[in-house]
Amino acid sequence: MSRNFILGEYRRALDERYRISIPGEMADLLTDGGEDCVLAKERAGALSLWNAAEWQNKFDSGVHLVQEKMSAGRLEGRIEDVQVLGRLLSTRQTSVKLAGRSRLIVPEGFREFLGVEPGGEVLVVGAALCVELWRPDRWFAYVEEQMPGFRRLFDNLSS
Repeated sequence: MSRNFILGEYRRALDERYRISIPGEMADLLTDGGEDCVLAKERAGALSLWNAAEWQNKFDSGVHLVQEKMSAGRLEGRIEDVQVLGRLLSTRQTSVKLAGRSRLIVPEGFREFLGVEPGGEVLVVGAALCVELWRPDRWFAYVEEQMPGFRRLFDNLSS
């Protein structure tokens, strides 16, 4: 993948119709001029928004690999793990469109997972490959936990 990183942190409010405005520069990098995206549950209080084609390629590759392992008998005794994976795959993502002014309607189920009520604040964060929506308290806890390792991570990935 050779596209620009999606970066930045923006404060937004979730409106009464459960819409959130994605900054235009982020939306442009994410959608490549289209509207189709995939919204995924990441961790409690956080959702991620992906380019639909990129997400589908990764998703299809992963599912295909698991199916091949099952066919080859390499997942014998791990049926429960496969069922857990299937349950999580069933509820983890949904297709969405960015409407006018790059607005996203957060679907039911995803709203509860995000944990923000209408009028509440949401942080829209660039995560290099996708856009993330965070409940502020979860975002600040995550940054506090991850920041001490930033220099080591940056050096490892950039060297």
